[in-house]
Amino acid sequence: MVITLVNPGGLPEVGAYRQVSVATGSKLVFIAGQVAWGPDGVTVGEGDLAAQVERCYLNIGIALAEVGASFDDVAKLTFYVVDWTPDKMPLLMEGLTRAAAKLGVTPVPPATLLGVAALDVPDHLVEIEATAVID
Repeated sequence: MVITLVNPGGLPEVGAYRQVSVATGSKLVFIAGQVAWGPDGVTVGEGDLAAQVERCYLNIGIALAEVGASFDDVAKLTFYVVDWTPDKMPLLMEGLTRAAAKLGVTPVPPATLLGVAALDVPDHLVEIEATAVID
């Protein structure tokens, strides 16, 4: 495995992700921010943050598979959430949990969550981008 995930002593342990990833592979994979578009280009889960997070994760899984990678190869995730407030965390985690169950993974690489005013399409509530490392 080319990614080792670490929770260093002296930093808080966060259940949703690890604080550090160490990559030893030779190819970097940058996945554009994925929104809640289904294969037909129609927004999935309009107004439903959990459904949109789930679709974003599934789209990342499709992109990873296309280049011979999986969530085990993801070194970093970045979440952009419209009008973020901490009370939205349960919905975000619900979407992650559902997607992880469908994909059969436990995605816990380091992550950054940013609240944003808007995304490219008004119906989109979240966008998630990923960086992976493969051999």
